[in-house]
Amino acid sequence: MTDNIWKRDEIESPCIKICVIHPEARLCTGCLRSIDEITQWSRLGAEARRAVMAELPARAARLTQRRGGRAARLRQTPPA
Repeated sequence: MTDNIWKRDEIESPCIKICVIHPEARLCTGCLRSIDEITQWSRLGAEARRAVMAELPARAARLTQRRGGRAARLRQTPPA
C-alpha cells in the first residue's frame, strides 16, 4: 500500500529564502515575486503559478537597473 495522501502535483514556490522587498520595484529580491503573489501563492491554481513563474526571469532586469551612482551625480552638477 502506498501513501499518496500528502503528495500534491503543484508547482513549487520560487522562494530561495532571501526575503527582501526592493523599495522601488516592489519585488522580492530573492524570488522576484510581488508581495501579493507571495501571499496568494498557496491559493493560486497551477495555471496562475505557471504564469507567474514564466514572468520571473524578465523581472530580474528591474532590480539590476542602476541610477548611475557617483558618476551620475557628477554629470548632474553644473560647472562652477
